[in-house]
Amino acid sequence: MKIGELSRRTGVPTRMLRYYEEQDLLHPERADNGYRSYDEPAVHRVQQIRGLLDSGLTTEIIRRILPFLGKPDEIHLHPECLTPETAALLRGEAARIQQRIDCLARNRDAILAYLAAVLPASEASSPAPAPTPGRSDATSGEPVPAEAPPT
Repeated sequence: MKIGELSRRTGVPTRMLRYYEEQDLLHPERADNGYRSYDEPAVHRVQQIRGLLDSGLTTEIIRRILPFLGKPDEIHLHPECLTPETAALLRGEAARIQQRIDCLARNRDAILAYLAAVLPASEASSPAPAPTPGRSDATSGEPVPAEAPPT
């Protein structure tokens, strides 16, 4: 399939697909005319890349672990294949993500404390507005259901 078809099927802009190629994350074949040609597994690969980027991983880390990913949430990395450099990168990334989580939790707590201080008790304890549909809950990572539209 051509890059436009891959873009349509994955929802990833063609410009971003070219960037993935520049970062050595995608490896399309080239036709005689120079056009990129992607095979069917490229759809799944792009979805994996997108998910890993959305989770906050860098392209450098993704490049190192991508060869060991099969299906989503499935890693085929034998422990002896994990280099000390990659292990250090992953530990550093986990620490960086934890720092972001801690910062978000502090910000949430500060906002709630501010609301509790300035609003009457009945308003301060009322539920927060629903998050944007399709986003995940920052504390649990679970998808947040969208509210039903008003009738």
